Amino acid sequence: MASRHLKIALLAGSLSVTGCTNLAPLYQQPEATIPAEIPSAPTGIAIDSPLAWDQVFLSEDLRSLIEIALEENRDLRVTAANIEIARAQYNIAQSSLLPNTSISGNLTEGGRFGGSGANTSAFRDSALFQLGVTGFELDFFSRVRNQNEAAFQSYLATVEGERAARIALIASVAELWVRLATDRELLALAEDTVDIQSDSLSLTQELLSAGVATELDTRRASASVENARAQAAQFEAQIRQDLNALRLVVGTELPSYIEGSAALTPSPVELLVPGNISSEVLLNRPDVMAAERNLVAANANIGLARAALFPSISLSGRVGYSSTDLENFFSNDVAGWTFGPSLDLPIFDYGARQNRIAVTEAQQEQAVARYQLAIQTAFRETADALAITETIDTRLNALERLSEDADVTLNLSQERFRVGVDDYLSVLDAQREDYSARQQLILARRDRALNAIALYRALGAAPSAENE
Repeated sequence: MASRHLKIALLAGSLSVTGCTNLAPLYQQPEATIPAEIPSAPTGIAIDSPLAWDQVFLSEDLRSLIEIALEENRDLRVTAANIEIARAQYNIAQSSLLPNTSISGNLTEGGRFGGSGANTSAFRDSALFQLGVTGFELDFFSRVRNQNEAAFQSYLATVEGERAARIALIASVAELWVRLATDRELLALAEDTVDIQSDSLSLTQELLSAGVATELDTRRASASVENARAQAAQFEAQIRQDLNALRLVVGTELPSYIEGSAALTPSPVELLVPGNISSEVLLNRPDVMAAERNLVAANANIGLARAALFPSISLSGRVGYSSTDLENFFSNDVAGWTFGPSLDLPIFDYGARQNRIAVTEAQQEQAVARYQLAIQTAFRETADALAITETIDTRLNALERLSEDADVTLNLSQERFRVGVDDYLSVLDAQREDYSARQQLILARRDRALNAIALYRALGAAPSAENE
C-alpha cells in the first residue's frame, strides 16, 4: 500500500513540473528615433497627462452628442466585440498551462440465462470510477507559456485598439460638429450678402432712373445678387451633407438641439498647450501602445517557433476504483491507477520548423518597424498641430482687423457711389473684399477649433473625467 501511495505522489509531482527554458529572445523596447522634446508653443501650462475629452470640448450640446456616439456607433461596437474575442482566445491559451482533468464512471448489473430462458444465475453488479489527467504538457522549453504570452499581448493590443477607436470617434464627432457650425456661419454670411447685394441693386436701379447710374452698373449689381444666392444654395446643400455624415458617425438619429446649437463662437473646443512636451508622452498613445503589444507578441512567437525544434513531453494518468461488490467499492483492494508519458520528437520535416522560426523573426522585425513608425507618426501629428497653435491667434487677430477695415471701406464706397463720386465697380470691389475678409475669419475660427481637436487626438487623449 505504501508503494501505491508513493507512485501516486510521484504522479502528482510530475504534474507540477514547470518550464525550465524560455527560448524567446529577451525583449528590449526599441529606441524611439525622435527628438526628446516636441517643438511647441512658447506659452501655456504643463500637461502632466492627456486631457479627458469632456475637459477639452466645452459645448454642452457637443458633449451630449459625443456621449450618444459612444453608445450607438457601430464601428465602436465592432471593436468592443473584438476585445471579447481576444479575451476568449487568451483564456483558451491560458488554460493550456493547467492540467486537463476529467471524471468518468459507470455502474452495470448483469446475469446469465439458461438455454430455456430462465435465470440460472444471480445478477452481478460492477462499478467503475476514475479521475484522470490527460495530455498535460511538461513545458520544458516554454512553448505553452510563450503561446500564452502571445495571446495575452494580442489581447492587450486589441484593448488599445478599442481605446484608439474611441479617441478617433470622439474627434470625428467634434470635427463634424465644427464643420457643421462653419457651414452654417458661411450660409448666414451668404444670406446676409444676398440682402446687402439686393439693397445695392435697388439703389442702382433708382440711380439709373435718375440718370446717375448706368445699365452696366445695374447688370453688375444683379450679377452680384445671383452669385450670392448661388453660394447660399451651395452652403445649404453642404449643411445637409454635414448632418448626414454626423448622423452616420453618431449611429442614430440626431437630437433636435443640433438644428441650432452648433456654433464657432464661443469656441466649442479649448485646449491649453504646454510650453514644452516630452516625447515620452507620445508613448502613451493607444496606437503606439498597441504597436508595442504586438511587438511583444511577435517576440513570444519566436520562442514558440524555436520550442518546436525540441521534444514535447505530455503526461496522462488516472486513479480510481473498480469492483463487482458495491459494498466494498472504496476499499484499497479495488483501487487502481494508470500513468503514461508521451513523447513527440521532431526528426525530419525538410526545414519546416526552421522556416517557421525565420518567419517569426521577420514578423518581429516588421513589428519593430511598425512600432517606430507609430512613434514617428505621433511625433509629426503633434508637432504639426503645435505649429498651427503657435500662429493661429496671430492669424485670427489680423483677420478680425481686416474684417473691420473691409466693413468700413464698403460703407464708404457705397456712400461715394450714392452721391455719384465713384462708379459701381468700386462698390463691387469693396463688397468682394468685405465678403472675403468675413469668410476668412470664419475659416480661421474653424481651423483653430479643428487644430485643437487634432492636438487632442495627437496627444492620445484620455477617458472622460467621470471615468478616470
